Amino acid sequence: MPKERVTLAIAGMTCGHCVAAVKKALAAVSGVGEVEVTLSPPRAVVSCDFSRTTVEMLMKATGEEGYPSSRTAG
Repeated sequence: MPKERVTLAIAGMTCGHCVAAVKKALAAVSGVGEVEVTLSPPRAVVSCDFSRTTVEMLMKATGEEGYPSSRTAG
């Protein structure tokens, strides 16, 4: 299973609860391996198998939790 990393800028996170909610939402997406979410800067670095998931699915997962996201470089 090939793993690739994608970085998402996450909007609206203000505390540790937000970080935990985003991490949980991303970890629940099929094909996702490791998830690292930080408050400063507000982003998520996700290791995933793109044969099983898409960046759009990751962004949908964070958005459904109330934290819109977008793909960034890096």
